[in-house]
Amino acid sequence: MRGGGPSVLGIVLAGGAGKRLMPLTADRAKPAVTFGGTYRLVDFVLSNLVNGGILRICVLTQYKSHSLDRHVTTTWRMSSLLGNYVTPVPAQQRLGPRWYLGSADAILQSLNLIHDEQPDYVAVFGADHVYRMDPRQMLDQHAEHGAGVTVAGIKVPRAEASGFGVITPGADGVQVERFLEKPADPPGLPGDPGHVFASMGNYVFTTKALLEALREDAEDPQSVHDMGGSILPRLTSQGAAHVYDFDANHVPGETARDHGYWRDVGTLDAYYEAHMDLISDRPAFSLYNRDWPIHTNPGSLPPAKIGAGGIVGESVISPGCVVRGQVTRSVLSPGVIVDSGAVVQGSVLHHNVRVGRGAIVRGAVLDKNVDVPPGATIGVNPERDRELYTVSDAGVIALGKGSQVG
Repeated sequence: MRGGGPSVLGIVLAGGAGKRLMPLTADRAKPAVTFGGTYRLVDFVLSNLVNGGILRICVLTQYKSHSLDRHVTTTWRMSSLLGNYVTPVPAQQRLGPRWYLGSADAILQSLNLIHDEQPDYVAVFGADHVYRMDPRQMLDQHAEHGAGVTVAGIKVPRAEASGFGVITPGADGVQVERFLEKPADPPGLPGDPGHVFASMGNYVFTTKALLEALREDAEDPQSVHDMGGSILPRLTSQGAAHVYDFDANHVPGETARDHGYWRDVGTLDAYYEAHMDLISDRPAFSLYNRDWPIHTNPGSLPPAKIGAGGIVGESVISPGCVVRGQVTRSVLSPGVIVDSGAVVQGSVLHHNVRVGRGAIVRGAVLDKNVDVPPGATIGVNPERDRELYTVSDAGVIALGKGSQVG
């Protein structure tokens, strides 16, 4: 962010292994997983930052990062004339031959990025959530209140909060009184005990406060060196942490239905349900907001084609697809082919999946290059599916990249 305003460096944390999203993460980092047909998960955070005027961004990578590195470098090309960039930064082992110990340690090992830019503020955002957000509004609150860190919070039911960092705001509704990382028995909000403020994993730091907190954390032998588990509790105890209510954030082109939409898609079930949010006539999250677009590079492909006998309903069909069978309540990535007589229902098919003549695919997520032979079935015989494939707690069937269909 230039032009006389405060300078902001964006740091996107994209180094997690994503084990809960297996088998989609067997060959790639979680932020590189396809979402919504043509996008990668990392495209959502990068689009929010860039649309919000944060144009110098470092993407910290670690595990199985080739696909992610390639996507960022080939898709996210900024104007070098203006000094803007989006660049992947692999684990550099600047502090010794070790991987990142946690998200805070990832930034500690990458302090050269901050020292080189000398920003006034550092926006540290997660890389694997689906949402729209204008970070400028969060930055404005942060600057107005003079906080060391501002964390974005979203109201979630208390019963679902044990997997998140939980924020207890003070009497002013802004200062963080307590921050608990994934508590077993999270406290409800004052006046609304059935809900909590959950951390979205998005933070804005005043640079000086961030550097001091990282230095103190590095010297603490008891620390887990994590942003939520270490840095936020530390700054909270110093009275320097504030919360930003995501519900107050508005982006151009939003609807009353998709305002405040945010999904952590860290599990197969969450990933599947987020796709189902895309497909209705009035979707819970719309991909078609041109005023706040999600950017990506879909490639040079012909338009989707619905062939003779092809039927499509309540679905997202990407460029390069050919549908000769029946597709309902599904999301098809580029290059998918559904042959005559085949039925695809409630499924997510990644790039270049082929569903053969007369085959049936129901309630499944098929990674790229899966070939479903003619007459084969997925989602018809639950016992057989559990023997052959990964099946989630809610019954979503998942096949990894290039998997053989039994």
